[in-house]
Amino acid sequence: MSELTLAAPSLRSPSSEFWRRFRRKRVAVVAGCVLLTIILSAIAAPWIAPYGPATPDYDNVLAGPSWQHLCGTDTFGRDIFSRILWGGRISLTVGFVSVALGGLAGVALGLISGFFGGLWDSLIMRLMDVLLAFPGILLAIGVVALLGPGIDNVIYAIAVFSVPVFARLVRGSTLALKQTLYVQAARSIGVRAPMLMLRHILPGTLPSVIVYSSLRVGTSILTAAALSFIGLGAPPPSPEWGAMLAEGRSYLGVADQITLFPGLAIFVTVLAFNVLGDGLRDALDQKLR
Repeated sequence: MSELTLAAPSLRSPSSEFWRRFRRKRVAVVAGCVLLTIILSAIAAPWIAPYGPATPDYDNVLAGPSWQHLCGTDTFGRDIFSRILWGGRISLTVGFVSVALGGLAGVALGLISGFFGGLWDSLIMRLMDVLLAFPGILLAIGVVALLGPGIDNVIYAIAVFSVPVFARLVRGSTLALKQTLYVQAARSIGVRAPMLMLRHILPGTLPSVIVYSSLRVGTSILTAAALSFIGLGAPPPSPEWGAMLAEGRSYLGVADQITLFPGLAIFVTVLAFNVLGDGLRDALDQKLR
């Protein structure tokens, strides 16, 4: 009885075990705090931004950083700090929504491919191979060129080139999980395929999907900025970070703040997502326990 009493405190729920492992990754915890600050700042932009994203100050055109304009102003006297806060709403929305759409499609295709195999597996994986044959940014440019420029089409373009990796990731996990004893036992008592996939296999694929999603959001933000930089994303005067970089490239050496601060926003956000993804991978990886 005493042995059982002593052993009980060592038992932890999956969530508490995850948090125990994750908080040991100090850099990942800091990255998570930075991301939380960026997300909350973007959400609260209408209340904390000192100026509107398109409000001009013609007396301070191309002004450097000051107490009045913390990050300076652009060619129309618009406050860069305020535009970065408002632009965060656009960039983060593109990142999260595109990954969510690509993830949903990729997870569904990966489950079907890995579970049923045969013809379904061949058809889905060959389609994924075709998409993977194109570099991600070129595929996104092609999709936006077909659909036309704009934030909505950028989201669809990024979602399309996110699908293949999600599909391959989930397919590999499904092939391993469907051979486990609990799945075989559920199959033997007559549990139908949809229930097997949704209740017994899908939860086992979620750790890898969560980790890859966190990494993919950063990549999506970077891709959206690249598309806006070449004129295929958010149209001016949108405060999207890539569009702000494009507006300031003609003033490098004259008013560097126009490109410096949006570039730093992209850099810090993407780096934080990548570091957070590494921490989540280490905390969720069963092989490291």
